[in-house]
Amino acid sequence: MTSHRVPPQMRESPAERHLRAVRAGHMRAATAPSAEAMTAPARAGFASKFVRQARQLHPDASEDEITRVAAHLRAAHFAALGKASAAARRAARVYRSAGS
Repeated sequence: MTSHRVPPQMRESPAERHLRAVRAGHMRAATAPSAEAMTAPARAGFASKFVRQARQLHPDASEDEITRVAAHLRAAHFAALGKASAAARRAARVYRSAGS
């Protein structure tokens, strides 16, 4: 197998990688019919995670019950993110005040 290593002098700088990524993002947005269409697969995948969890917790539940449980699992997920965010802000505040 041939090595595809790029010599150090030919590697992109972080700024060049950033510009390439920005261009790719703009090209993707330009070809998508809408922002909603562009993110639909990711949103569907994220939602299906909670439906899978609901089915594991309640294998004999009806579709309505699965939907209800999935909504609660999603709410619990975002509540946990909110708690972690508050803890991170608190830790940053303590760190900043300790440096003063």
